Amino acid sequence: MKHPSLASLCAGLLAAVGLVACSSSNAAWQKASAQGTVAAYRGFIRQHPDDPRVQQARNRIAALEDTRAWRAAKSAGTEQAYRHYLTRYPAGAYTAQAQGAISALKESSAWRAARTAGTITAYRTFLQRFPSAPEAARAQARLDTLAGYQVQLGRYRTASAANAAAQRLKRRFASLLATIRVVPPGGAVKVTAVRSEQMSRPAALALCARLRQAGQGCSVVKIRSSSNSLSLSGL
Repeated sequence: MKHPSLASLCAGLLAAVGLVACSSSNAAWQKASAQGTVAAYRGFIRQHPDDPRVQQARNRIAALEDTRAWRAAKSAGTEQAYRHYLTRYPAGAYTAQAQGAISALKESSAWRAARTAGTITAYRTFLQRFPSAPEAARAQARLDTLAGYQVQLGRYRTASAANAAAQRLKRRFASLLATIRVVPPGGAVKVTAVRSEQMSRPAALALCARLRQAGQGCSVVKIRSSSNSLSLSGL
């Protein structure tokens, strides 16, 4: 009867050890995957640093930490928290969401500021900064109420005649007309108009009434669209 050689015994022993090690690493990986935690994957890396799945474990750790940081930022709900997330994970899985959240917070803050101020300038500034904001329609409606009208002071065939009239009106009614605008022809309108600054309808009606008392003809007009008007407030 032939007995196995020492070399054969060693080879068999090594194979058995390899199978045990492989089985051990597979079990460890399955356990870490089932737990799905940072601690579990770090434990796998410590126990099996040479396993080919180490990089996969590191990737999963990075993804878990990214998600944890995002949830913390979302829970805080502040611009500072979202910016902190973007600083830590500039290429994270939630970068677009963080940037969108920051934009939404800025829009919300600007809208609150515009409503608090309640002025023409405040609403115009909001619309210029956030023309596509959810509150844009409300801002425009409020602006139309505050500045949807002008007092028309005259209509002229030429721009030079309109400019001359505007200067006379400015000198005559300096206390009433802080701003006078020369509106050039446009569309179906073939004449140049001289108008007051934009204001609310009640303010326009009141101004026109005072001008009429002073002997100046006028009418209240609703602004239908923006035009390239010339401000003469400095005359």
